[in-house]
Amino acid sequence: MSTEKESSLPLWTRDFTIITLGSVVSMLGNALSGFAMSLMVLDISGSTLMYAVYIVMYTLPQLFVPIISGALLDRFSRKKTIYMLDFLSAFLYVMMALILWTGWFSFPLFAVYCFILGSIQSTYMVAYESFYPLLIPEGNFQKAYSIAGVLETLSAVMVPVSAFLYRQIGLSPLMAVNGLCFFIAAVMETQIRTDERYIQVQKKSQQKGIRTSRQVLADIREGFLYLKEEKGLLAVAVYFAFSSICGGVSTVIVLPWFKATFENGEYLYMLVWGTALAARALGGLIHYQINIPPKYRYQIALTVYVVISICEGIYLFFPIPVMMCLCFIVGIGGITSYTIRISATQSYVPDERKGRFNGAFNMLSTAGALAGEVLAGLLTLIVPERIVLLIVMLLCALAAVIFIGGGRAHVAHIYNRSR
Repeated sequence: MSTEKESSLPLWTRDFTIITLGSVVSMLGNALSGFAMSLMVLDISGSTLMYAVYIVMYTLPQLFVPIISGALLDRFSRKKTIYMLDFLSAFLYVMMALILWTGWFSFPLFAVYCFILGSIQSTYMVAYESFYPLLIPEGNFQKAYSIAGVLETLSAVMVPVSAFLYRQIGLSPLMAVNGLCFFIAAVMETQIRTDERYIQVQKKSQQKGIRTSRQVLADIREGFLYLKEEKGLLAVAVYFAFSSICGGVSTVIVLPWFKATFENGEYLYMLVWGTALAARALGGLIHYQINIPPKYRYQIALTVYVVISICEGIYLFFPIPVMMCLCFIVGIGGITSYTIRISATQSYVPDERKGRFNGAFNMLSTAGALAGEVLAGLLTLIVPERIVLLIVMLLCALAAVIFIGGGRAHVAHIYNRSR
């Protein structure tokens, strides 16, 4: 089938519209409470190391949960998993809102709470990433993922609102609103009708008489073997593991650096990164309207990986206006990278293997993020924050050259396919 014919199929089906609107609601609620949670931890502890502990507790379960849930989600309903986890998240956020409303707070309890949220989020992301492609009509992958990228970006406009409301009314009401958003999203997601045919495919492949636990272990092993056999996917996964290390370092360093360096630094942080978010939104709209010719996608992606790493490594050394310009490049490059990579890999991996692939990919990425968060928390005790960020981002650019550039033939085969 030609690309032109494929792209003429309608994108906005009933199910795609429901999953998109549900994502908007839950993303806005998460953005509203998530940044406020970070500010509360910093206000209470005043320590980059304690902030790193908070980030690590949320990230830690994402190291091992995705690979288990990925194997399970190739044999069970991803749709049911998505809306049940959203109902559970709604309950947990409302419960924490009530606890905080009483005025009682315990950092150890909050750390455990973040660990539970991280476990839910890591399972949800594997389910969502494996289910979302099933709702995209053929030939619309770039458009669909450009929309997903824009929506994720637009949810970040709630960050300044979150900071303002946190200062005015505290965290408890914001947690309650987030709980309501998750409840609304879950109700909407129950109305999706897509037939999950991959479940029947997997049931036929399951060996009779084998215990579920053994089957899950076999599926986990198969997920890594599949990644190992697919050299292009392996190169992409390894590079993004390195990229996640750098992202973890940035997550721990940047907000505390702004707060320590400038008066009302969190607002300057939002201004600088607001430029990146605006660029991501603009880039997403461009990708929705203009389809990148397949033969150029690999080269564009490799160039973007190197350029945005360099920009993010050096921007803290410049005045605010230059920071904003560099972040604009990071933003528009980031949405381009995201759209090319995820539309390519999700259209390439068979439906019945998407859960295991996404689980393995997310586990590697999370391992990188966790390593970066721990590394940043320790290194900032002895090395200036900006120097740490510069070094790791230059290493990230080098990783792009080694893994994506070195695996040109295999990665280009995936990135440059028509889809």
